[in-house]
Amino acid sequence: MRGALAQPETQAASSGFGWLAIIRIGLVQASIGALVMLTTAVLNRLMVVEFQLAAAIPAGLVAWHYAVQLGRPLFGHGSDKGRARTPWIIGGLAVLAAGALLATQATLMMGSSFGLAFALAILAYALIGAGVGAGGTSALALLASGVAPQRRAAAAAVTWIMMVGGIVASAITVGILIKPYSPERVLEVAAGLALVTVLVTVLATFRLERQAGHFRDDQSDAPAPDFRAALAEIWHEAAARRFTIFIFVSMIAFSMQDLILEPFAGLIFDMAPGDSTKTVGQFHQGGILIGMIVAGIGGSAFSAKRADGLRPWVVGGCLASALGLGALGLAAVSGPPWPLGLNLFVLGFGNGVFAVAAIGSMMGLAGAGENTREGVRMGVWGASQAIAFGLGGLLGAVGLDAARAMLGDDGAAFQLVFAVEAGAFVLAALLAIKATGGAAIRASAAQQNRPHGPGGVYA
Repeated sequence: MRGALAQPETQAASSGFGWLAIIRIGLVQASIGALVMLTTAVLNRLMVVEFQLAAAIPAGLVAWHYAVQLGRPLFGHGSDKGRARTPWIIGGLAVLAAGALLATQATLMMGSSFGLAFALAILAYALIGAGVGAGGTSALALLASGVAPQRRAAAAAVTWIMMVGGIVASAITVGILIKPYSPERVLEVAAGLALVTVLVTVLATFRLERQAGHFRDDQSDAPAPDFRAALAEIWHEAAARRFTIFIFVSMIAFSMQDLILEPFAGLIFDMAPGDSTKTVGQFHQGGILIGMIVAGIGGSAFSAKRADGLRPWVVGGCLASALGLGALGLAAVSGPPWPLGLNLFVLGFGNGVFAVAAIGSMMGLAGAGENTREGVRMGVWGASQAIAFGLGGLLGAVGLDAARAMLGDDGAAFQLVFAVEAGAFVLAALLAIKATGGAAIRASAAQQNRPHGPGGVYA
């Protein structure tokens, strides 16, 4: 009788996450996005405008939180070893919320006691980076282990769209609630946001892991290896190694544009600050959203029937992004009446397709190892992404400044930077041919069954 009662639960688990469970993980991503928005948008503005600090100070703190995320492989390995990811997800969000509150307090102190406030901010942003690393890596690892292959692209689209939605919703809500501005009001709103996001995470993950299937090429219950052995296994897999390099190159290309699109609209197209923000937000971010939806639906509908999985979507997204950047390079030397909105939409659409397809491929490759589990693999790729994001934004901004000083012409400077970004996306597309798709995932698992000598590296 006991076995008969247990059978339905086993069958349910074997089917993996349904759409409601995927949405629940999306709520975790939305909570992470909401808290990070507070630090990268609201606190950044307070430091630069209200407290009249150099823009390099908040930029450096954001870069520091990315640097802390180099610990993602350790966090992922910890969730692998613990055999339960929910505590890591909730714990990560709690640390992130505490860091966001501490960062808010530190920011509000910068006008009266800068030295102490800056030291406190360094600690706060370290907590933010650790919280994002622990919570985000574990949430993605849970998603990778619990989603059936045919749903991976759609699951990636849903969770990333919800993360963007969390950023937008919190930005609008916080913007309304902190009016009229006062330090006390900002702290109260930050505390409320922290409480809500942690509560949402606890409710979203309640008994969630019971529903997870384990869609791995290896179904053994062997314990995860120690951390150094896990990293060595990943680096010895050609597919995993290539995918790490692909993530690094593609995310540099993806993030280089972040800090220069609005200055481009202002300097080349003479747009006022409000107009440039509206144009970039409406067309570029709108294009990203539509690209994510298209890749999520199309990737789930067709990738399971193809031997190369999501690879056409990854490569197509990279090439479309390169096309959009190349066109912006032409816009930089022609200016109006170039259709800037349409150009930004094409760039955003390519970005969205690439992002969802790459994440879907990441989830497939995360479960392909013989011994290592999803957590440490997601951690390795998350660390690669964090380095690339921090470096890409810096390269884009510094590269533009250097090009403007060297060439003495804004249009030519933007054209050069956009050309470099487009080239990086083309390189990423070439790397993706071997690094993504169903064949790469199967090859990664098959390589584990072939012996290799000490220190040997697969080609």
